[in-house]
Amino acid sequence: MNRIDAAFARLKGKKQKAFIPYIAAGVPGREETVRIVLELEKLGADILELGYPFSDPMADGVVNQAAANKALELGVDANAYFAMVADIRKQSQIPLIVFSYLNPIYKYGMEAFAKRAKAAGMDGILLVDMPVEETAEFQSVCKREGLALIFLVAPTTTPERLAKVLEGSSGFLYYISRTGITGEQDTFQKDFESKVAAIKKGCNLPVVVGFGISKPEHVRTVCRLVDGVVVGSALVRRTLESKPFPAMLADISELAAPLIAPTKETWT
Repeated sequence: MNRIDAAFARLKGKKQKAFIPYIAAGVPGREETVRIVLELEKLGADILELGYPFSDPMADGVVNQAAANKALELGVDANAYFAMVADIRKQSQIPLIVFSYLNPIYKYGMEAFAKRAKAAGMDGILLVDMPVEETAEFQSVCKREGLALIFLVAPTTTPERLAKVLEGSSGFLYYISRTGITGEQDTFQKDFESKVAAIKKGCNLPVVVGFGISKPEHVRTVCRLVDGVVVGSALVRRTLESKPFPAMLADISELAAPLIAPTKETWT
């Protein structure tokens, strides 16, 4: 069983929800990335999205764009990325997802990238801008390699398109909490709860919610409705701060612990 599937099965048995952090690989450094992953796992993270940098991350806000640019400046290429994955795998079995865009993966070679991802210890791939209509071949590759292929849906997704996305999805479905880009927000978009409930009702996969989630009350709202929550920008912002790494790691832990706590309650 894929580690992602196993994680959701475990959580379902415990009536808990998944906490899925996103961080940019290589920021603030390669060894530091590994330590951040291990710290988040120790705090209770269930699955982790590891950003593979791209120069034009159009779905991301200023924080995640800055992190992608920083990773590229620091020389995070495929070799560096998968070396970090290998170092994580020496110490952890947390499910890991490649989070990126189509362009750099296409340039590398879709099949070659999937094979290398699997060999390094990845469990899934999420390419933000890859339309499901163009993925039949890549779906076959991921299935053969035992990698989940994860797609995004939005408040504007029609029932017809949702059905098409679900045909090609595995692992879980990622619901964007609002239209627009990533980034910390104070409130959810209008009609969020009714729209995500409709998505959940029509879905045969676990559903997680991301984009803009940065407060424990956000996490609690999401846990009432779906199977997990993704937190990215709030964590990534702290990896960009100019301070000694021990202080940075303490800040990340201080932020993450209260966000993770609601997911570990018993949800019926």
